[in-house]
Amino acid sequence: MAHLNNNTASTETDISLLPVSDSSRMPKFALTMAWWAVCSAMFYIVVGATLALNYGARNAIIGMVLSVVSYGLINAVISRYAIRTGSSVALFSRTLFGTAGAALATLIFFATAIYYAVFEGSVIAVAATHVYPALPYKLAALVIVIYSVLLIFGSVQHWLDKLNGVLLPFYLLGLLAAVALATQAYGYNANWLSFGPAAGAPASGWWDCFVYYMGVWVLMMFTFDYARFGKREDAEYHGRFNFGMPFYLVTFLLNGVAGIYLVSTIPSDTALSEVSVVLALLKLMGVWGLLFVWVTQTRINTANYYLATINMQAFGSKLFRLNLPKVAWAIIVGIVVYLMMLADIFAYLLQALAYQGVFVVAWVGVALVHILRDNETNSSVTTTTDQPAFNKVGLSAWFAGALCGLGLMHASGVVASFAAPATFLVSATVYYLFALRPQSRLAQD
Repeated sequence: MAHLNNNTASTETDISLLPVSDSSRMPKFALTMAWWAVCSAMFYIVVGATLALNYGARNAIIGMVLSVVSYGLINAVISRYAIRTGSSVALFSRTLFGTAGAALATLIFFATAIYYAVFEGSVIAVAATHVYPALPYKLAALVIVIYSVLLIFGSVQHWLDKLNGVLLPFYLLGLLAAVALATQAYGYNANWLSFGPAAGAPASGWWDCFVYYMGVWVLMMFTFDYARFGKREDAEYHGRFNFGMPFYLVTFLLNGVAGIYLVSTIPSDTALSEVSVVLALLKLMGVWGLLFVWVTQTRINTANYYLATINMQAFGSKLFRLNLPKVAWAIIVGIVVYLMMLADIFAYLLQALAYQGVFVVAWVGVALVHILRDNETNSSVTTTTDQPAFNKVGLSAWFAGALCGLGLMHASGVVASFAAPATFLVSATVYYLFALRPQSRLAQD
């Protein structure tokens, strides 16, 4: 990751258990281009359309706007802290949960990134085999995995920012072209804002839409591992713009509104999914549609593969003492992704993501309280081995929130919609109450 000529040092800086030095930070535009790869997943287009279908377009848009605000505020805090300390999720989690307790955080993180890599890679493979029926899915998946792994052999600093900077205009132009071609083919749908369930949109639908986006709070972890490359003098820019509300206006609102318009305009006889949206785009745009899908999914997968790799590296280094270079872990990630792309386990992946999402929300609750508590100091993340294996205060707060959320997930009716908010509030409150007490430090011994 760092700009070093010594190969050993370069390998060491790939490990996410080391902070990024000031000399290895990135210019703000370069980090912006690398990070904004995350905004162009087909997933965000489909989520917006799905929420509109189930809860009404207006409710979906209200939920998106509220999510833009909440994500922007939380990530403004997280990004500034990551820039100040240079720490990663793995390193920061050692402070919160202890050296061994942090392994669970890295496990959840790299598993989630792998799941998303499987979804997004499968979308490209399906699109490619649809345009070229003679191309076997297994071969398409293999090619996608190979080039995705090769892309992250380089660093965020010296390659991914340039690649995603080049692809960003194609993503924006492709999204605009999709909307324009749908309007040309089927006419302007003046009632797209009324799109929704046949029985009418529920009054509380906006809340359900807002809570749904809390299931993607893993982006807070994404933010942490990217923001650490920001220069200290650029912290205000990154907090307000790069990792703040403008980013989520594009990621959630622009993509979501485009998804609502496209799905409400283009007739379809199949259930709404990433695949159905992709097939509709291919019908509209042909080979250019395939190019658009490739651009969107390749951009997001640079982040998925990179974050899966460095967090698997941190996990393997701590738990199994496997001090392999980043290249080796990238290959392992690629093998896992390929095998999962070939297996029919998507229903199980969605269920796993739902459960892991609860632990991610609880992690954010603990992390945010810790950061806000220390934001008046110049504290740094400790990298020495004098930390306890298990920080009982942090782990208690984390698991208290997660258990609350898991319990509410299985409740019936409107109660279940409070699972994610309750998870966040419980974990944050428990950590606030006990981490600030002097005697709580004894619990860490």
